[in-house]
Amino acid sequence: MSLNEVVTPARSLSAELQDRTGEVVTLQGWLHHFRRLSNVSFLLLRDRTGVAQIVIDDPDTAERLSMLKHESVLTVNGTVTAEPQAPGGVEIKQPTVTVLSEALEEPPIELYKPTIRAQLPTLLDYAPVTLRHPRRRAYFRLTHAALIGYRSVLVDAGFTEIQTPKLVAAATEGGANVFPLDYFGRRAFLAQSPQLYKQMMVGVFERVFEVGPVFRAEPHDTTRHLNEYVSLDMEMGFIRDHRDVMQMLRNIVAGMFAAMSSQCRPELDLLQVEIPPVPEQIPSLHFADALRMIGAATGEDLSGEQDLAPAHEAWLGEWAKREHQSEFVYVTGFPTQKRAFYTHPEPDRPEYSNSFDLLFRGLELATGGQRLHRYDDYIGALEGRGMDPEPFQGYLQAFKFGMPPHGGFGMGLERVIARVVGATNIRDTTLFPRDINRLTP
Repeated sequence: MSLNEVVTPARSLSAELQDRTGEVVTLQGWLHHFRRLSNVSFLLLRDRTGVAQIVIDDPDTAERLSMLKHESVLTVNGTVTAEPQAPGGVEIKQPTVTVLSEALEEPPIELYKPTIRAQLPTLLDYAPVTLRHPRRRAYFRLTHAALIGYRSVLVDAGFTEIQTPKLVAAATEGGANVFPLDYFGRRAFLAQSPQLYKQMMVGVFERVFEVGPVFRAEPHDTTRHLNEYVSLDMEMGFIRDHRDVMQMLRNIVAGMFAAMSSQCRPELDLLQVEIPPVPEQIPSLHFADALRMIGAATGEDLSGEQDLAPAHEAWLGEWAKREHQSEFVYVTGFPTQKRAFYTHPEPDRPEYSNSFDLLFRGLELATGGQRLHRYDDYIGALEGRGMDPEPFQGYLQAFKFGMPPHGGFGMGLERVIARVVGATNIRDTTLFPRDINRLTP
């Protein structure tokens, strides 16, 4: 080491201070709040693990800090001292404060206040700053833990994680709700889902999953939909039918919820959220039975209905809670014509399909089912819907060379978190939402 080399003390984090009483430490973070009193002032410094309280009793230092705007970035050196009234039961005394980066403006919201009073458009317009609020950060810590749980369950069950193209030559679902784009003079689309590719990969690995963005060009403006979201997709081979997929999905959700419970206790306490139990056997009922039950209870004529309306999902959520003490319920057997062309029909009632929706607290959380696995069945299904098989030749190639019975699901990550925390709008639990009105930031 040269004589002129400066040795920088190792940085400590606010969450570690309880075990460092009496030691001199170096903290770095953001000026969360500064409260100046007549004889002593208090600086709250926020880092990735929480907030530390620093006691400022030097008038010159207090004067200098009072001129700084919130969110300025600081280094603080001082002694850790026990103080039951302080965050974490400790505070920093005899500090030396260095400004690393001075904020030029005050934040658009008061990040140091426990509740957020701004409206959602303001939070989204200023997301790079408003995401720093502890409550908003908590949502995405939960998201992080949920992904850890998702991956852990699948890897333990012998699945391989894959990454599939998001630029495709044909609409995955065969519909019109796709974003077209120019691909070197050829027409291409943003992928609606990894569906076709993950099915192909069943022929390679048998069990695959993906975490990635999907794009839906649907001109809706609701509290439950986005035009780009993170999809959790799984596909597994050698199944008996869709019920094997349903059991795997149950295990996955249980693993995600367990990870959030074990890894995010401070965030759950801050949000005052309890993670609900996932039943060993989630209650299930057939689509036709669900319509009969809803119609009998509400007096609605639901004959001919091909899907569940949001009000019907809510009714079924209340029914599952009341009759089975479950926040979850499966609805199976949706009409085959309502589902995508690759969906396997029920063997004895081909007008219904071996498909399902998983509802959580009265809202669809995941959609899945058993897929067709024979080449001739695909040709028949496409032609029966008036769809040209030619654009799907790359996909159909897999079925010419032998594919096992298989199935899977897709689940929106942001919707999972929104339902867990009780958010009224899915944009609350989306880092940078994309909808019909918003393309920035």
